[in-house]
Amino acid sequence: MNRLAGNRALIIGAGSGIGRGVLEAFVAEGARVGVLEIDQIKCEALAELSEGPVVCGDATNADDNEAAVAAMLDAYDGIDTLVSCVGLFDFYLGLEALPPDALDDAFAEVMDVNVRSMLLAVRAGMEPLRASKGSVILTGSTSSFVPGRGGILYVASKFAVRGCVVSLAHELAPDIRVNGVAPGGTHSTDLRGLRSLGLHERSLGSEPDRLESIRQRSPLDVALGPADHAECYVFLASEASRGMTGRFIHSDGGANLP
Repeated sequence: MNRLAGNRALIIGAGSGIGRGVLEAFVAEGARVGVLEIDQIKCEALAELSEGPVVCGDATNADDNEAAVAAMLDAYDGIDTLVSCVGLFDFYLGLEALPPDALDDAFAEVMDVNVRSMLLAVRAGMEPLRASKGSVILTGSTSSFVPGRGGILYVASKFAVRGCVVSLAHELAPDIRVNGVAPGGTHSTDLRGLRSLGLHERSLGSEPDRLESIRQRSPLDVALGPADHAECYVFLASEASRGMTGRFIHSDGGANLP
């Protein structure tokens, strides 16, 4: 349909899961895409999929974000859309279950990856986005609105992402629109656990009976995947959403209904 024909989009964390789904959807809709991705193997796969720049770097590093923006400017002379799909998960650990001696490091790690990385990306891309009257799309979660879909650290970080969307939308208007997508449980994701809690080798998408557990939490009895969520990002990047800022699209099968 070419809903994003000519759109110059930088996607942070496009190596797998929702980020990969967003990249594939954007390319299919005519966008010119660049990527910042931390995993070298995933970067090599992305280089085969996208003709745009693929920067292998850490989203929590300011210099790497600047390098990704610079690569976009070199390749496309600007940025119209910035998407962040970076995140870590805590596998539902409540405060009482967190070892006291690990709490400080775990809190710092989840906020660094799930929140600060997004601020670094927006800060790096602010000027080209302002020049293009562009938009930012941050990845929240059902956990940005209700408890029970993650542990205390994950929920706290995703509520913070919600605050970032609202605050940045206020700060950057009228030049830059800032919106979010709040996915529910997602199959085919490689969302990993916190290294500080020894969970970095554990992938949410590999959990037993993942599809069935997602369906059970969904009033619509659906288990959504990256391609389903990606349609929300396409809409928010397109002219069809030009009147929206500071808003979230809930792609969760109704999981956050009261």
